[in-house]
Amino acid sequence: MMKKTELLEQLRRIVGETQVLTEGDLTAWEQDWRKRERGKALAVVRPANTQQVADVVKACAAAGTAIVPQGGNTGLAVGSIPDASGSQVLLSLSRMSAIRGIDAANLTVTVEAGCVLQSLQEAARNAGFLFPLSLAAEGSCTIGGNLATNAGGTQVLRYGNARELCLGLEVVTAQGEIWDGTSGLRKDNTGYDLRDLLIGSEGTLGVITAATMKLYPLPAARLTAWAAVPSLAHAVQLLGLAHQQLGAGLTGFEVMGRFALGLVAKHFPSQRVPFIAEDDGASPWCVLLENSDNESEQHARERFEALLEKAFEDGCVSDAVVAENLGQAKALWHVRESIPLAQAEEGLNIKHDISVAVSHIPDFVAQTDALLQEAIPGVRLVNFGHLGDGNLHYNVQAPADGDARAFLANEEERINTLVYDAVQRFGGSISAEHGIGSLKAHKLEKHKSPVALSMMRAIKGALDPQNILNPGRVLRPEPKH
Repeated sequence: MMKKTELLEQLRRIVGETQVLTEGDLTAWEQDWRKRERGKALAVVRPANTQQVADVVKACAAAGTAIVPQGGNTGLAVGSIPDASGSQVLLSLSRMSAIRGIDAANLTVTVEAGCVLQSLQEAARNAGFLFPLSLAAEGSCTIGGNLATNAGGTQVLRYGNARELCLGLEVVTAQGEIWDGTSGLRKDNTGYDLRDLLIGSEGTLGVITAATMKLYPLPAARLTAWAAVPSLAHAVQLLGLAHQQLGAGLTGFEVMGRFALGLVAKHFPSQRVPFIAEDDGASPWCVLLENSDNESEQHARERFEALLEKAFEDGCVSDAVVAENLGQAKALWHVRESIPLAQAEEGLNIKHDISVAVSHIPDFVAQTDALLQEAIPGVRLVNFGHLGDGNLHYNVQAPADGDARAFLANEEERINTLVYDAVQRFGGSISAEHGIGSLKAHKLEKHKSPVALSMMRAIKGALDPQNILNPGRVLRPEPKH
């Protein structure tokens, strides 16, 4: 077995002396975004190109050293930092940030894994196209990480998750071989879909180094509305109306509970939260809708106003406002995107990224809210998320007079069990878009079918027989008998 010092020297020869970091403050790579855990890397290695990634993986494979791939380190499931052993190599893709090219006729862009999502959005916009993946961390998350976790965001309703936006990958295997599948074909029916296998695998099956992504024409107009609704059932009714009236023009449909919005008003008083001052009980929920139109702003506004008029008539909206300009639209979206930050300001909390069928969401929330409030009197529920695709960020805050740190330490496991059991009863998923990482790996074993887990383990064993790629993430080692 190669000694650690020999491996480090080899890694320095591959990527350069200054790109193998072993000393100094490595917090940016070793601590997860939520500051829940801090690991210890043998080294942070920063390759500049795909061949260097392949050579690094080969060297680590020969040494039997585990590798943890990392993009922007904005994940929420503790899946991209090293463990505490000091024996794992942290492979940062951040230097590989180039946009290799835009194919206008094919409506595709090929981009390296370390490209920040916002940079890709801007490059597409400057070329006259839309890249629709959008999420709160877009200023720092990277395309490789988005694909490794199959990121969702606010426009999944129209454009799908990262998986649906990807036409091809370039990947370094666990053996250090390079698979170039970036052709950008929309039809390629030649066997197993390796692209879909690698997307969402969280760095456990291969290292994504580049991808070919779909582009769309820029819409002629994009309008945003904010509506107050009497209940979650009415929000679901409004969603149905929006599908009927707007069709494919409906690109966003977010739901936000009053307590979640109240946290934004409390901690970011400079933001204007619509209807939050109206404490009449008529609007316990608000909905943020987005309508994209390929014809004109006037056409978009007419359709939007017709939708809201019908919604008022049907009683599923109690109040509404349509943004008059881009600045107002951005301000409304900023309120929605500030909920996680406001919740963090309120104190440590227990996060859930769950999905159930849209039709079941009102009953799921009502029943699970009741169970939690019975179990822990005074518990506060921060409910918000992507109602249009059935994904709720169903978060739990300590009672107002409680110790948030003690609440997290003492109640997290019990609350997670209660919430995930409820999700299972409703036929849902315990992770809609954040992934499994190490945070939920033990829960996956309970809530994924044994047949599915067996198939997943077979795939992992076939593609990474040494178990050197992000070990312990998604799948925990099987117990030895």
